[in-house]
Amino acid sequence: MIRATFAGFNTALSALQANQKRLDISGQNLANMNTVGYTRQNLETSSLNYTNPISRYMNGSEIVVGYGVAMDKVTQIRDPFLDAQYRSQMEKSSYTDSLQVSLDSLSRVLDESSIAGIRQAFDNIQNSLNSAQDPAKINDPVFESELRTRMENLANLLNRSAQKIDEARKQEYERLNGEGTNQNGAEQTVNDILKQIGELNRQIKHNQIFGQQSLELMDERNVLLDKLASYVPIEIRYKKDDLHKDDKDWPDDLYVDLVYYKDGKTRETLTLISGTEGGASQNYGSLKFDPEPDQAAADNYLNVTAKFTSAAVADNGTKGDVTISGSSDPDAENEFTGGSIQASLDMLSGEVTQDAKVIEQTDVHGYQYYMNHLDNLASSFATVMNEINKLGNKGNDAPLLVDRIASAGGTTTTTGITAANIGINVEWANGTVSLGKGIEDHGNNANDTALAMLRAMNVSYSAQDTVHPYYGVNLGNKTFAGYISNVSTVLASDSSNNQDALKNNVTVLNGIQNSRDSVSGISLDEEASNMMTYLAAYNAASRLMTTLDEALNTLINNTGLVGR
Repeated sequence: MIRATFAGFNTALSALQANQKRLDISGQNLANMNTVGYTRQNLETSSLNYTNPISRYMNGSEIVVGYGVAMDKVTQIRDPFLDAQYRSQMEKSSYTDSLQVSLDSLSRVLDESSIAGIRQAFDNIQNSLNSAQDPAKINDPVFESELRTRMENLANLLNRSAQKIDEARKQEYERLNGEGTNQNGAEQTVNDILKQIGELNRQIKHNQIFGQQSLELMDERNVLLDKLASYVPIEIRYKKDDLHKDDKDWPDDLYVDLVYYKDGKTRETLTLISGTEGGASQNYGSLKFDPEPDQAAADNYLNVTAKFTSAAVADNGTKGDVTISGSSDPDAENEFTGGSIQASLDMLSGEVTQDAKVIEQTDVHGYQYYMNHLDNLASSFATVMNEINKLGNKGNDAPLLVDRIASAGGTTTTTGITAANIGINVEWANGTVSLGKGIEDHGNNANDTALAMLRAMNVSYSAQDTVHPYYGVNLGNKTFAGYISNVSTVLASDSSNNQDALKNNVTVLNGIQNSRDSVSGISLDEEASNMMTYLAAYNAASRLMTTLDEALNTLINNTGLVGR
C-alpha cells in the first residue's frame, strides 16, 4: 500500500525546521561569543516514530519508517564536574590573592630589605654609642644630642609603623563590612549575590513551568555562583521540590550550601539558598559580620554568622546560625575552606596575647602578630635603656624613653610602652634628665653608661637570661636589630610562600577555565563548521521536498496514461 500522501512532506518539513533552528542557534552562539558568562547552546532532537496503532494491519511494521525529527528543547552545553572544580579552585585562588594584598600592605611597613627602617635606626643608635668609647666625647653635648635625635627617630619609626599596621587592619575590616567607604564590602556583596540568585531561582522555575528554558537567566545565575565562590566555599545541588519529586518533567531547583569545617575537623554545610522554598525572599540566607573586635582582648576573633531565613527547615537539616572565625586553634574554631573572606578573617585574628605572653598562635601571621612584636620590641628597648640610665644616674629614676601619650599630662610614665606610644622623655630634651655618666659596678667612669648601652645593643635577650636579670625582656634570643630583622624575614617568607601558592592556584584555575571554555565556550571554527553541516542538511531536506513534489506530480498526472 502507498504511504499517506503528505507523510513525506511532513518529514521534509520537520528536517527543514530543525536545521533552520540549528542555524538560528549557531547565529545566537556567534553573536554572544564575547558575552561574559554565555554558555554555548544546542538543539536536542529525537526521531518521530511511526506509532499509528493500525499500522500493524496495514503494512509490515518491520519496514515502516518514522515521520521525521522532533525538536525537543534548546539546552546549554555545560559540564557540572568542571563547574564544581572551577568553583573549588576559585576559593583557593581568591584566598591566596586576598592574603597577598594584605601581606603587601605589611611589606610597605616592615620590609627592611627595601626601606631604611627600624633596623637602620638601631644601627644608627649603635653608631652613636660607638663614639662614646672616646671618654672626651661623653661630655660633649653634641654627642648626647645626636643620641637623643637617633632614639627619637627610632621612636617615630615605631609610632608610624604601628599606625600603618593599624590602618591596614582597619582597611581589612572595611573590606569586609564596607563601613567608612563608598563601596560595598564583602558582607553587602555576598548578600546581594544571594538575593539575586534566590530571585533568579524563582524566575527561572516559573519560566520553565510554562515551557521557557530561560537559558540566558541561567547564564546570569552561573556568573553569580562563580563570583560567590570567590568569597566563600559553596556546593551546588539540584533537586525537585517535595511536592513534585516524582514528576520527571518538573524542573529542578538549585540549592547552594555553605561549606565549613566544624572545630577545624568535621566537614559541615549550611544551606544558604534553598531552591524556591517559602514565600518571597525566604529562599535565601545572609552573612553578618560582628562589630569590629577589640584587638587587646584575648578573644579577638571576627565572627561571621551565616543565617538561613526561610521558615521551612532546610532539606539537609541545617537551619540557623554558624560562627566562622579566623584560623586559630583547630580544635576550637569553625573555619571556611577558602575564599577571600577567610583570608581577611585570618589576617584580622592574628595571635592572641595576654600579659605580654602569646597564649594562642594562629596559622597565619596576621596584623596583630606584627603589632605584638613591634610592641615587644619597643617595650624591651625602653626597659633596657631606662634601666641602664638609671644605674648611670646612681639609682635615680631618669627615663630616656616613656609613654609619650600618658606622659603628655605632666606625669612621666614608663609602664605600658608600646610601638604606638613610645617617645622621648621631654625632660631629656629640656635638660632636666640627662644621659648617665657612670656606673659604680663598672668603675664609675664617665662613659660607663654609654658603653653599657652599647653592650646592651649586642645582647641576645631570652626568657632564660641570667646575665642581665634586671632587664626582664625576651626577644627570642635575639638582639634588638636581629629581632626586627627576624620579623621582616617572617613577613618576607610568608609573602614568598603565598606568592608561589597564588601562582600555582591561578595556573590551575586557568587550566580549568580553558577546559570549561572548550566545552561551554564559543569556537568560531566549530560554529562555522556546524553552519556548513546544517546548511547542507537544510539543502538536502529542500531537495527531498522537491523530489517528493515531483513524485506526487507523477502519481496524480501520469498514473494510468500508459496504453491510452
